[in-house]
Amino acid sequence: MTSKERLLATLNHQQPDRVCVDFGATPVTGIHVSVINKLWQKTFGHHDYRVKVIEPYQMLGEIDPGLRDALGIDVIGTPARKSLLGTDEDGVWKPFRLFDGTEVMVHHNLMYTIDPEKGDLLVYPEGDMSLKPSARMPKNGLFFDTIIRQEPIDDDNLNVDDNTEEFKLFSEEDLNYYHNRKRYIDRNLEYGSLIVVPGTAFGDIALVPAPFMKHPKGIRDIQEWYMSPLMRRDYVYSIFEKQCEIALQNIDTLASIMGDSVQVAMVSGTDFGTQTGTFIGCDTYRDLWKPFYIKVNKRIHEKTNWKTFIHSCGAVRDLIPDFIESGFDILNPVQVSAAGMDARNLKRDFGKDIVFWGGGVDTQNTLPYGTPDEVYREVRERIDIFNVDGGFVFNTVHNIQGNVPVENVEAMFKAIRDSQ
Repeated sequence: MTSKERLLATLNHQQPDRVCVDFGATPVTGIHVSVINKLWQKTFGHHDYRVKVIEPYQMLGEIDPGLRDALGIDVIGTPARKSLLGTDEDGVWKPFRLFDGTEVMVHHNLMYTIDPEKGDLLVYPEGDMSLKPSARMPKNGLFFDTIIRQEPIDDDNLNVDDNTEEFKLFSEEDLNYYHNRKRYIDRNLEYGSLIVVPGTAFGDIALVPAPFMKHPKGIRDIQEWYMSPLMRRDYVYSIFEKQCEIALQNIDTLASIMGDSVQVAMVSGTDFGTQTGTFIGCDTYRDLWKPFYIKVNKRIHEKTNWKTFIHSCGAVRDLIPDFIESGFDILNPVQVSAAGMDARNLKRDFGKDIVFWGGGVDTQNTLPYGTPDEVYREVRERIDIFNVDGGFVFNTVHNIQGNVPVENVEAMFKAIRDSQ
């Protein structure tokens, strides 16, 4: 099978010739740039190569075509045009040195200063250094944390426009970007293809503080936002209504541009689970989120052949039936280390109705702290469980972090190869 054929079989719950593999197609299935740099050197021995940081907020690196083929990765991705920090590559990259010494390339408008007291790295929204910084990488850290820039909240005068100003119909720059991505995908038709649909991640806490915006207004504090579904239910519902209206129009545009060049649409990265259970109750999900996900997934399925992808960390077993009823075809990251998320039970109970995209190895314990042999055994076991009759795209439980030993990552890929 080609990679595209392998992905299509997997999505249709048919047994592929080998397990389908994704690393790098989404901002939640990536690898930290430091680890990619080590994999590159281990694979090719080139020590002067600088990996591109394609998602600077989490410092996720590009897996270029040579490394993609060497590792057996099947899926390529189309992210949003601008990053979570408001930067864009625009054909221009510049060198950057991480705290761990890794030499990489970053977007031309990733502008930063060093905190003179703490030594932290501070970045600015859209590279505008006349503003306050919107994110911080702690000294010797590996990725950024959002800096909350919450203006005083006046509950008597909340304005939906303040919390929806980032949701817009595609600009000319956006349209040009997607046409260019379409041409890139069509030059690489042997691979499976995923697109991140902008504006459909209702209430995604990574987006709420808006580190990409120069002057975010509305409710932008994480704690305030998490209280809002109960304290300000009607306000949140109105935000989702306006967001959805714009998103549906953009979906129509994306469908007309991309067509069958794409097989998967990432719709949401909104987390509903913790390590021990859901923190958005099932009734709250059904009231506030489900109606809008139904609309979005229905539009995508009406306009395209794309399968739709939801990312939600944590113990979300109780919500999986609602995810399926919402129209989602794919669940990620499949956090099998969380309560109630046993791999065998998930495959048995939901394997005919949803594709598991992730869950291949635990990124909280086994991958960063286990031995290569322990990583190898866990990966083989998860493939044996999840890949029966298709319906499984191998990825880890969330992104591979920069402090993971490269030997463990090599053991993971060896286990994938040996499972064929």
